[in-house]
Amino acid sequence: MKVLIVDDSAVMRKMLMDALLKAGITNIGQAPDGREAVDAVLEDKYDLVLMDWNMPRMTGIEALREIRSKGIYVPVIMVSTESEKSRILEALKAGANNYIVKPFTAEIIAEKIKDTMSSGARKKFSDIPSE
Repeated sequence: MKVLIVDDSAVMRKMLMDALLKAGITNIGQAPDGREAVDAVLEDKYDLVLMDWNMPRMTGIEALREIRSKGIYVPVIMVSTESEKSRILEALKAGANNYIVKPFTAEIIAEKIKDTMSSGARKKFSDIPSE
């Protein structure tokens, strides 16, 4: 499995990488903002993207919308401090497959990845219910 970690914090990217390595995932790419994430997804095939929301140049939600607008349905898990229900719903409507609120544990990362990859993550996003 090839995973792209997208976060403007080098410390957070390291924490996510450590969680992935603990889960046995070793093929890992990184991007420091949404713009580079979009470019990376367009240039290479990833099986999963872990995406922060609040980043410079392009936010995670903007990057997610752009990725989906290009017809790319790679599973995306938002990993963010944004914990309000309305924000989570916004991410899901934009095409996120799952959501993790920071702070997290390595076990939560592994569980959410397993859930996302086994629950029809590649379904069409028009199937996501409204509020």
